[in-house]
Amino acid sequence: MSLLGKATVAMWWSVRPEQRTEFGDWHSHEHFPERMSIPGFRRGSRWTSTTDTEGFFVLYELEQYEVLTSKGYLDRLNAPTPWSTKMMPHHLGMVRSQCRVAASFGGGVATSLATIRLSPETGREAGLQTQLSETLGALAQKPGLTGAHLLLTDTPRTNSPTTEQQIRGKDGAADWIVLLSGYETDAVERVIADQLSLSALLAAGARGNPTIGCYKLAFTMTPQDVAAG
Repeated sequence: MSLLGKATVAMWWSVRPEQRTEFGDWHSHEHFPERMSIPGFRRGSRWTSTTDTEGFFVLYELEQYEVLTSKGYLDRLNAPTPWSTKMMPHHLGMVRSQCRVAASFGGGVATSLATIRLSPETGREAGLQTQLSETLGALAQKPGLTGAHLLLTDTPRTNSPTTEQQIRGKDGAADWIVLLSGYETDAVERVIADQLSLSALLAAGARGNPTIGCYKLAFTMTPQDVAAG
């Protein structure tokens, strides 16, 4: 999965079982087409957790970082549809990170994905970024894998929370994010247990307790899909 642009919005949240059917309907048939109609949005993908029955990961790939503060995007965030207004309170434990793409390797859209949320030790940022980039570049071409990416959160300065944020409540944010995709789940999981394990990340300069999640692809859309519809 090669990232289609220089910026992303990466999001994690939970949806209770009784809301999942309507959530999938809304997110696939209204929300994704709405987002893909915003200038600068290149692709959206939704992933279902394989370890948490309520968990989702969503990634929006953006042409440029400036799309995050564009009128087209902010207008949508501040004028949610009635259906969006209904569904936003059901986004539980939202972690939403607006990121620059620091490194991206691979191509295509895969079916399995691992996400790692981490932060660097103070003073070890450059070394950790270099080591991660080198590791991810080598991994992307391995059998069973298709893509490996490093995202660095860079939240734009805004005057106030958007209407959507006010409906949801306060969002959390990740710091650095590693994405590893593949066409074989076992291959992704082997890397998470080895080259990108918690001990390997800590040795490379990560601090605290990195958060690892595993997901399967549920839906993906591009602006071309909206135009074709």
